[in-house]
Amino acid sequence: MKIYAERAMKFIQEPNLPEGRAGLAVVDGRISRKAEDALRALGIELVMLRPHPGLYEAVSCHPDMMLHHIGGNVIVYAPGTDAEAVSKLEAYGFRMVTGQSALTPKYPYDIAYNVARVGKWYFHNLKYTDPQIRAFMDRLGIEPIHVEQGYSKCSILPVDGNSIITTDAGIERAAGKKGIDALYLECGDSIRLPGLNHGFIGGACGMISDSVCAINGSIEKLKGVDSMISFLSERNKTVIQLSDECVTDIGSIIPLMLI
Repeated sequence: MKIYAERAMKFIQEPNLPEGRAGLAVVDGRISRKAEDALRALGIELVMLRPHPGLYEAVSCHPDMMLHHIGGNVIVYAPGTDAEAVSKLEAYGFRMVTGQSALTPKYPYDIAYNVARVGKWYFHNLKYTDPQIRAFMDRLGIEPIHVEQGYSKCSILPVDGNSIITTDAGIERAAGKKGIDALYLECGDSIRLPGLNHGFIGGACGMISDSVCAINGSIEKLKGVDSMISFLSERNKTVIQLSDECVTDIGSIIPLMLI
């Protein structure tokens, strides 16, 4: 445990799934002021990422494109990731491991770190997973699930160790084969991603406690939100909105430490 900013916090052990209240998260540095203020009002300190030179504008600051939380104090990050953010995470006590995959703007050479960890599994297009991430997963005994969708973390909101919400039908099918509960949402253009046709559910949300999912925008503006609320409620979880703005994909709200 490290002390940073005069507050003691503990590392989240299971990626994306805080065991209590999140006290630190990494986010796109371009999130709206309303969303930023809402997260800070909840007691969450933020590491805000600046653009990665190898990514195209729409996703250039997205945390799920340039780093992957292995669990505990270990994060694998892409070469070229915002050096100030890397240093800040090291100051919180994280062991920052440089990945082997360089990011370039053209798909699929931008997806190496966009890996979705869900309990004892991880989803990705395994042909392009960064070797450092794969090595850690093998060492930890985390089972790979191959999917064609390279933007796996963008497309998945981990709800608990055996449940996900996804906007990708292929991921829903792959999850079902492993006995993972999956809710498929057709959100379409109700999730914005400036510069592209639409964003993804995982990129627009994040679990900020063991019982609360935060969505970057107004709940009422998300297609399929009633199904999402019901799915979360069945698992004793709720959803809160961070603003009254359009729901926007910001490359996930990635919780890293607990208050």
